[in-house]
Amino acid sequence: MTLRINSEAPNFRAETTEGPINFHEWIGDSWAILFSHPKDFTPVCTTELGYMASLKPEFDKRNTKVIGLSIDPVGNHERWAEDIAETQGTKPNFPMIGDTELTVAKLYNMLPEAIEGGAEGRTAADNATVRTVFVIGPDKRIKLMISYPMTTGRNFDEILRVLDSMQLTARHRVATPVNWQDGEKVIIVPAVSDDEAATIYPEGWETLKPYLRLVQQPE
Repeated sequence: MTLRINSEAPNFRAETTEGPINFHEWIGDSWAILFSHPKDFTPVCTTELGYMASLKPEFDKRNTKVIGLSIDPVGNHERWAEDIAETQGTKPNFPMIGDTELTVAKLYNMLPEAIEGGAEGRTAADNATVRTVFVIGPDKRIKLMISYPMTTGRNFDEILRVLDSMQLTARHRVATPVNWQDGEKVIIVPAVSDDEAATIYPEGWETLKPYLRLVQQPE
């Protein structure tokens, strides 16, 4: 099955550094970020895991759980965590999935179903496509997917920004413009008429075009 925005995030059971999980049950009523890595002890991913650990309090504030994945055993993840703490100053403080049978990587279309065998003997280059960020809503549907090449570190500040936008637009009938940051003006969606907007926003808005109306960000 090809995954798209609003596809149901495939459920799975897996071993993690914090014990076994059922993914949908683990998400519960929260948002979730699943971010994957092609192999343990890789340089770019080492920096990413450390930075994500430092950002975790921000995701906690947003009712968002974080979980990593790498196609290596959980025992390797635990040894890698020591390197991450030593070099990045922050040890992973979220579960890491050990996807040794490539089950999750295939479920999430990061590796072809036709690949046989498990993680043993595979290199990071073999798993180059296993570098994706998925943001999943409490409804267990995929809200965002971004895939990165192995040589480019991910921008988790951008993931935090997008999460703010998605949570805001899930609560209010607005959209966020280019380069929007939390607290800036937002767009009233075209489905909201001027009459309805006048009820929602009695203090008014700025009309640049009939289809482009800016208003202060709702609380």
